[in-house]
Amino acid sequence: MPANCQAMSRPEPSLCTVTKDGILLNLHIQPRASKNEVCGPQDNALKIRLTSPPVDGAANKLCREFLADLFDVPKSAVEIVSGETSRHKRVLIRSNDTERLYGIFSKFCTQNQT
Repeated sequence: MPANCQAMSRPEPSLCTVTKDGILLNLHIQPRASKNEVCGPQDNALKIRLTSPPVDGAANKLCREFLADLFDVPKSAVEIVSGETSRHKRVLIRSNDTERLYGIFSKFCTQNQT
């Protein structure tokens, strides 16, 4: 790179962003796992293992159900914002009580990390 050029850098996405509607999570989904579980942070995303295969939206459906159960919100409050066909997803969990959601999220970030 020429000396007078600067490398352009993008800010790293955070694992969790608190919004006015709830919290926005960056997730890395591993389908076809032996059990459903949160593994912890990995490469600027929260890694989640799911038993469902990534076929016909089955993994996305299980992802929404699993997150709704973990965060104790209705399934309708969990929305995949981007990454429907990718292992890397951005998921919005809607709630007026963002402090409670963030508290739950923080527990997953301090669990055993893979």
